[in-house]
Amino acid sequence: MTTTDSTDTLHLPGYGKGKSPLEVTPLPKYYKESFFANDTLFHPERSGGRYGVVGETVPYTVRGDDAMSVILLVGFISMMISASGSRRFIIKQLKSIFFLRKNFDMSMSETSSELRFQLFMVALTSLLYAVIILYFSTRYISDTFIIDSHYQFTGIFFGLTLGYFIFKAIIYTIVNWTFFGWKINLHWQKSSLFIVSSEGMLLFPVVLLLSYFNLNVKTALIITSIILILVKSVTFYKSYVIFFGRKSHFLQNILYFCALEIVPLASFGGLVVTAINILKINF
Repeated sequence: MTTTDSTDTLHLPGYGKGKSPLEVTPLPKYYKESFFANDTLFHPERSGGRYGVVGETVPYTVRGDDAMSVILLVGFISMMISASGSRRFIIKQLKSIFFLRKNFDMSMSETSSELRFQLFMVALTSLLYAVIILYFSTRYISDTFIIDSHYQFTGIFFGLTLGYFIFKAIIYTIVNWTFFGWKINLHWQKSSLFIVSSEGMLLFPVVLLLSYFNLNVKTALIITSIILILVKSVTFYKSYVIFFGRKSHFLQNILYFCALEIVPLASFGGLVVTAINILKINF
């Protein structure tokens, strides 16, 4: 077999790798010394890199999240259907907030469906607070966290908020069963459950405006604070009427309210801030 000096373009086994025409044929000097000689755009035979600038990540919004939108839509429809079916119960509960009847158990009777509606509203209230915390965190604290999924972030604060409501119910039950009668305690439990359910009804329009109508986060936080103050004021008044109104022990009611409402609320706020600081990425 005879061999030639021509370039092997097939790279046959047993033969050395051939050279490209650019390596065999000398390039003109002006080509080598060109200002753009090392630019990949000027040499199409060479591999090029990435060009352009890194784009900004689109911020997360509930409006652009199909799963969260479905959850809020289902929650809104369920709330409307349940509220329309429990209209008499809601009116009766609203009336019972501002005056106290002598017969606790008869004035606060409720069906199982009404109880399920209130428990559902407690869970929905926890979800709404979690969404508000999500917007607050991404707007004022950080837009990057150690967990990538916003579902996990929302789920964490949903669990914290729900745990806050459960913890309050437990300490209320322990204290009230210790110092007051079971009828008064049962009356308070039903009133407190309805107040939390009403809190969710008031928060839902705020979350909808925040998520789908570009409500300013600062304005949403102000409205949420007003709702929270209103709810705590009603709770203070109701605890005074139920437990201390007949004895006119206003100072005892203040201590009772601070111990069972203000302290847990401040602890919950500190826990939320701590959790956010743990989850955020510090650069």
